[in-house]
Amino acid sequence: MPKPKSNRGVGKPLLFTSVEDMQKKINAYFESCFRPVFDKSTGKMIRDEEGEIVKEQVKPFTMAGLAYALDMSRQSLLNYQNKDQYFDAIMRARRRCEVYSEERLYDKDGCNGAKFGLINNYSGWKDKTEVDHGVTDSLMEKFNDTDISDLVKKANGIITGKSK
Repeated sequence: MPKPKSNRGVGKPLLFTSVEDMQKKINAYFESCFRPVFDKSTGKMIRDEEGEIVKEQVKPFTMAGLAYALDMSRQSLLNYQNKDQYFDAIMRARRRCEVYSEERLYDKDGCNGAKFGLINNYSGWKDKTEVDHGVTDSLMEKFNDTDISDLVKKANGIITGKSK
């Protein structure tokens, strides 16, 4: 008698059973990147006009840090965004990391790390120079049937000024 089919897909079970559980961990990660600011003379936490504790960012927002806080690899985090129910939560968190990295491009201390993070974590960011050498398909077709030794002779003739 054949075994009954499981409703579960192939692979490990999901770490999060709900978007809310994942969002709590995401929020905790971003909060962990800050610490309260203390008054140096009194040692007390500084509060703003509304009575909220003033905080300073002490750790950068990173995709690897977010993945670590969610107890998964960076690749697993990227895979989770392919699941409809988690897509919005992950994309909001990724955008927050991306905005942080992009803003760091404008300060000399964080520029290289931010550049690396943007290039490796977000589409559309590249670190390359494209050079158009002006070689077109029609130009290449002219030389397709030419023997390489003939091309070398022609090039040498042009260089030495003895071309025909």
